[in-house]
Amino acid sequence: MNETNMVVYRLIELYVKKPNELELRHNNSVPAPKGDEVKIQLVYGGICGSDLSVYKGKLPYAKYPVRAGHELVGVIVEKGEQASFKIGTRCVVLPNTFCGVCDQCQKGLTNICRNKKSLGVNIDGGFAQEFNISSKYVLAVPDDLPNKKAVLVEPLAVIVHAFKKVNVEKNMKVAVVGCGNEGMLAAALAHYLGAKVTAIDINQHKLDLVREIGDISVFLPHEIESLETFDVVFEAAGTKVSVESAVKLAKPGGAVVLIGLAQEANFPIVHIVRSEITIYGSIIYQFPDDYLQAIEYLRDPEFSVEQIVSKIFSITDYKEAYETAASGNAGKVILSFKEAEKL
Repeated sequence: MNETNMVVYRLIELYVKKPNELELRHNNSVPAPKGDEVKIQLVYGGICGSDLSVYKGKLPYAKYPVRAGHELVGVIVEKGEQASFKIGTRCVVLPNTFCGVCDQCQKGLTNICRNKKSLGVNIDGGFAQEFNISSKYVLAVPDDLPNKKAVLVEPLAVIVHAFKKVNVEKNMKVAVVGCGNEGMLAAALAHYLGAKVTAIDINQHKLDLVREIGDISVFLPHEIESLETFDVVFEAAGTKVSVESAVKLAKPGGAVVLIGLAQEANFPIVHIVRSEITIYGSIIYQFPDDYLQAIEYLRDPEFSVEQIVSKIFSITDYKEAYETAASGNAGKVILSFKEAEKL
């Protein structure tokens, strides 16, 4: 083939160049993986609230420019000499590093590693057609878990970890405050476990999406009766008002699990003490345990999450995808990196 007839295949990558500026870049090649690294060919990438926060410049520890993306499912296409995975393995990715040597890691608390770095925030993420990553941050997914569900493993693992703080049982009254992607997944899991679930959000459209999951009561904040209380309240909105509301919604002896990242809030200490309300903070997950549990939930046809995925966009439509995700009127928005294939 002469030079004029050669086709140069260029790989697509999505970067946040600086706050409020996305940039689609092209890379001629990705280096061969070394050591325990694997090269992953991305299939789907989910847009998360933290992706939007990096894009909007709301995370003070974010670094720019940074390749976006951390909710990832793909296929291993190449591996280093020390990687044990087989070529062709479908996999998901742990997007938060851990050092394994700090005091927190030594106690098994790798989710709060003192040297943690996060893909798509302060190190390059996975919104690329191909990328390399250490195989210690990779987990194979079973054949019966389709990609559209597998891309939910990482965000669902956040909820799995939060649920381990409390004991959600059948007929227990559970409230979820905030119905973004994590809130929707929390409502779906509580419903699956047999709880009587109430979802609360300021956006009626999101409440309509939650209602499609199953028999879940939905309310705007002003519609909740002041005397209604719950055994467990999951706070997933991450605002001062939502955190304060969550505490008020907990019954005496109840628990509040904080998943959202509100900067600050005022707590009624006397009420908390006299009512023996327990407040938990929960951040990301334990790997691989919480991932494995998330996979088992997603494999069960009775676990209803299909309604949470609102739309799949081609990576070339990244601007529309981010606008949709940031609109507040969508569930999970997914980017497809599959080249020349139907979505």
